[in-house]
Amino acid sequence: MQFGKLLILAVLKVFSIWCVVTVWNHQVSRNLTRSHFVTVSPEGSFSFHPSPSLLSSCSGCLSVAPPLASASPPVPVVPRAGVLSMISERDSETTFEEYSHPNDEVMPYSDDETEEELDPRQPGAETGQAQSNRDPQESRDTLRKDCSWQVKANDQHFYQQPQFKRTIFLCFKRSKYKGNAIKTYKYNPITFLPLNLFEQFKRAANFYFLVLLILQSIPQITTLSWYTTLVPLLLVLGITAVKDLVDDIARHRMDNEVNNRRCEVIRDGRFKSTKWKDIKVGDILRLKKNTFVPADILLLSSSEPNSLCYVETAELDGETNLKFKMALEVTHRYLQEEGAMANFDGLVECEEPNNRLDKFAGTLFWRNTSYSLDADKILLRGCKIRNTDFCHGMVIFAGADTKIMKNSGKTRFKRTKIDSLMNYMVYTIFIVLILLSAGLAIGHTYWEQQVGNSSWYLYDAEDFSPPYRGFLNFWGYIIVLNTMVPISLYVSVEVIRFVQSYFINWDLQMYYPEKDTAAKARTTTLNEQLGQIHYIFSDKTGTLTQNIMTFKKCCINGQRYGDCRDGAGQLQSHPEQVDFSWNVYADGKFSFYDHYLIEQIRAGKDPEIHKFFFLLAICHTVMVDISDGQLNYQAASPDEGALVTAARNFGYVFLSRTQNTITLSEMGTERTYDVLAILDFNSDRKRMSVIVRESGGNIRLYCKGADTVIYERLHPRNPKREATEEALDVFASETLRTLCLCYRDIDPEEFEAWNKKFLEASVAATNRDEALDKVYEEIEENLILLGATAIEDKLQDGVPETIARLSKADIKIWVLTGDKKETAENIGFSCELLTDETTICYGEDTRQVESPGKTIPCITLSLRFVPQAWVELSRSLPSAKLE
Repeated sequence: MQFGKLLILAVLKVFSIWCVVTVWNHQVSRNLTRSHFVTVSPEGSFSFHPSPSLLSSCSGCLSVAPPLASASPPVPVVPRAGVLSMISERDSETTFEEYSHPNDEVMPYSDDETEEELDPRQPGAETGQAQSNRDPQESRDTLRKDCSWQVKANDQHFYQQPQFKRTIFLCFKRSKYKGNAIKTYKYNPITFLPLNLFEQFKRAANFYFLVLLILQSIPQITTLSWYTTLVPLLLVLGITAVKDLVDDIARHRMDNEVNNRRCEVIRDGRFKSTKWKDIKVGDILRLKKNTFVPADILLLSSSEPNSLCYVETAELDGETNLKFKMALEVTHRYLQEEGAMANFDGLVECEEPNNRLDKFAGTLFWRNTSYSLDADKILLRGCKIRNTDFCHGMVIFAGADTKIMKNSGKTRFKRTKIDSLMNYMVYTIFIVLILLSAGLAIGHTYWEQQVGNSSWYLYDAEDFSPPYRGFLNFWGYIIVLNTMVPISLYVSVEVIRFVQSYFINWDLQMYYPEKDTAAKARTTTLNEQLGQIHYIFSDKTGTLTQNIMTFKKCCINGQRYGDCRDGAGQLQSHPEQVDFSWNVYADGKFSFYDHYLIEQIRAGKDPEIHKFFFLLAICHTVMVDISDGQLNYQAASPDEGALVTAARNFGYVFLSRTQNTITLSEMGTERTYDVLAILDFNSDRKRMSVIVRESGGNIRLYCKGADTVIYERLHPRNPKREATEEALDVFASETLRTLCLCYRDIDPEEFEAWNKKFLEASVAATNRDEALDKVYEEIEENLILLGATAIEDKLQDGVPETIARLSKADIKIWVLTGDKKETAENIGFSCELLTDETTICYGEDTRQVESPGKTIPCITLSLRFVPQAWVELSRSLPSAKLE
């Protein structure tokens, strides 16, 4: 006993000392990170200079370790101390849960910067590369306030520094950088039995029979043998556990297959085949055609011109059209050979791991220069390399830190409405059972008092009082009446689900013969939910439509083109396809029936027509691939592909592009233009622009976008504005997708001033997207309207019939589209989402159809959130307000 007390006191004393040391260590670490500065010698070595106050407070405790290996660009390094753990304030105060769930709206914060600045160094200029004209170290100091994720190429020792470690339990720490192995399974050999039993005993019936089994093991109250409950309970638990085990073994096999895939990684200065699970942050990879990307990597170079890389993102967003990524010009130029890859020592500072697939903000520091990084230079795990022989990249996020894994979340035990209903039924039956048993126990107590005690032949040699006998018999009645609780119901439901999954797999009406694809029930847990659907929320493009865009009509300088007309402009009763044999670059699959437009183009008398198709050929992000002498366009958006293909057939052919130039063939004449800036498209801007320097030296901005955002930025004097608006209304009534085209000339002085702001915004440490949008707004004004385009996207086969059948089942269908309201209405009628009995209400008009207790079939077009066109369609809904 005495020894036990001494042991407890010793443990408590050690724990208290550890707490005091930890608090003191943390405070000194804060002072140290704010009370020193680092200088870098010309040779690249580091010197640590603590402040006098720090030396006086830590005299005798601080011993500076030798500097780390030199790096380029210079990196501020906190030296190791004998009893000090150099971790930042943020690292010491962030819990594991907080780190595991980063804020996806706000950049992660870090305050591990020093108060003293490093020696200024001017970055070298890189032609055509968006880079900061400030001191790179100064920009890094600002960046590190919000970009606390640092990745150093080919240097695994870099990640072992104390500031990159976090406390996981008491004094145990580990690096915040995850390995690349993934885990999607729920169980392992140790946790399977306890976790599975815990999940199964969440079911009320299972828990009830467990309690019943415990009661039956008490001799004083048992009325039945304990094995009469144990056998069926084990049977139910065993069947369910076997099913869960089979599902989880399949997850284990899938994880093992993925983790043991191979790719080439720099090891000891050479590319060596390495398993995915052995890849680490900072590794340099080589990926080949038709292979999956093993981690989130920064594209450095590829086999394609300008280090383009084509990827398929079907595993991420379900889209099968290829997207392209482009490396930085500096890495494309210098990182092509194996030796250069092995010697690469760049440092990337970026945001913490998060689940935003379309967002990335960071900066690469290399050779005393900073380079802006965005999502177009990142290959995400799950993408597949296409049309690219090989590419090189540096791992930024690995394993559980990758964006696809951040979106997946933990594997949860899914529970259906049937499960909830059965639990509710069991709870109800259990309450009835308790009430019934209580009534019988009370009756038994009364009987004992009146009859049992006076009947000598009922004496059982136990001198229990009548209330106590009633209490024991209460539990006995619970045991006797246990058949009221339907434990076999759970087994029956599991069998029904299993059989239903095979019925789904065998359903011939769900078989797609064109691709020899049958329906596949991947789980037996949620089958009955399919019959309980009340609402369907659907996108239009690519879901209801084929997502195959075709250029049909256009409006140029107020004149509409695209109808069936001859060369003189007269309408034809029988459409005759235009002959494009005069154009050697023409696409044979392109169909057009307006001969008058072709005559106008070939005559070359209207400069507005030249500007119109020149804009289509130059204002885009399409990439070209030449195979067997044929041009193949790779577009991230089908709309862009359709517009560039149309310009190609009309004589304005996009031939090639580099980081800073674009080459076109204009009616047979090949010209190359300098691309000064590309103002990207996004869902908020609803437009994209490109600034080019033409052959005469003049600078011009070309822009295309939605009509509402374009009209807000037009010059007050646009004489063809009304005619173009009428054409847009006509195109919308024909369910065509429309875009407006415009341009403006820019003075060289104005562009130089604007370009400085653009370069600064492109490497902004915080709110980079907002800063760029603000800069874009300054230059996209006083635009001259050229015209509009109209693209057709046909409905898929069987869409009207499918919607009609779903409506008969009283399923409410909502479709979200970005088209004009006229286009939305016509598409709604064509797919039978709307009928002649449907009442159409616009925005605030929904109040006019409100009627208590009355359901009014209506379509509501709500334009509050997006000025033009997020149009919401509903069928057979109560008078709902969508704002």
